Parts: sequence; C-alpha cells; structure tokens
Amino acid sequence: MSLWSEFLTHQGRTIHKWKHYFPAYERHFCRFVDRPVTFLEIGCGLGGSLQMWKRYLGPHAQIVGIDIRSVCAEYQEDQIAVRIGDQSDPAFLSSIIDEFGHPDIVLDDGSHVMAHVLASFGYLYQRCASDGVYLVEDLHTAYWDEYGGGLGREGTFIELCKALIDELNADWSRGALMPTEFTRSTQSMHFYDSMAVFERGRTLGKSAPMYPALPQD
Repeated sequence: MSLWSEFLTHQGRTIHKWKHYFPAYERHFCRFVDRPVTFLEIGCGLGGSLQMWKRYLGPHAQIVGIDIRSVCAEYQEDQIAVRIGDQSDPAFLSSIIDEFGHPDIVLDDGSHVMAHVLASFGYLYQRCASDGVYLVEDLHTAYWDEYGGGLGREGTFIELCKALIDELNADWSRGALMPTEFTRSTQSMHFYDSMAVFERGRTLGKSAPMYPALPQD
C-alpha cells in the first residue's frame, strides 16, 4: 500500500498534510520500510502523522515525536514515543539523541519559524545516521514575515540552502570554498514546492574513469 493510500484509509488521530508532499515522502523514505529505523518528527500536530509513519515504516520502526505542547504526550503508543521540549534547544535535542540514538530520518514539521528551523538543522543534521535523510517541510514560511521569512531575506532556511549548494560542490570551487563536514557527509539535496530534502552519505574521492579506455597513440 502506498503512503498516499495509508493516508486516505487512516482511521486514527487526525493527519494534516499537503497532498503534494506524499510523492516526495515516499521517494526518500521508501528504503527504510520494514527496517529498524528511528524516525524523528519535529511537531506532532494532532497526532495522526506519528501513527501514519508507524504504519508505513513497519514493525521495526521507532517513531519519536517532539513538540512544545504538553498535550502531545497523549499521543504515545506502541512504537511511538513523544517528548516535550523546544526544537531550538540544543540541550533538549541532545537528550533525544541520548535516549533514542542517531535518527535515520528527521522530518521538521514544527513551528516553521526560521530561527527554530535553522537551530534544529544546525544541531541535528550532523547527528543523523550517516546514510540518513533530513526533510524540512512547509518552507513557504521562509517567504512570510511573521515566520522570520521574506524573499531573499538573510537568515531564512531557503537562503541557507542556497549557500549549502555551494558547500555541496566545494570540491570544484578551485580553492574559493574549502570543503566542509557538510560537503563530506552529504550525497544530495532535493527541492520541491515548500520542501527541502538532504540525503546523507559518505563521499569518496571523485574521478571520471573511461571504459573502455581510448587507445594510446
């Protein structure tokens, strides 16, 4: 059953998601299905998405929801843990890593305030599994003043992403930009309407072999 079908047939707590997110979810999360995976969702909403991830990812998945609202503690059930705290607080995020280990997937559906999104990414990205996925959604707020956004405004997550594209390609900058930990630990970046996805992975030395080799003169 597809994730979209899981959503349409869901009978548990309410899920509130944009329709066009589902193909991207499935594209980036499908390789984790039925694996022992730790899925961290920032922002618990009405609790339904936690249940959807549990159903989709299967019996070996540990779903962890974090939210600043104490009422979200009621969403706990088998395979679903909820911890109450601020997504921009490094001490709180550290306690999540200490308890559950390095997440394989992080999905930021939290406050959508740019300062909070940046703080979570800054702390959690390099603490994800080495082959993990970090997805930030509802990035339309990066263009809205009330969330600290604005077109071309310094300090939004979209502007950070523009700089990270350069870091991803730092090896080709001819010394203008030194490779960073992001360069060395990121395989790819993907952008969708209101969504950014980062695929982590070890990078090896870059080469462009030619097979079969051309004959030598």
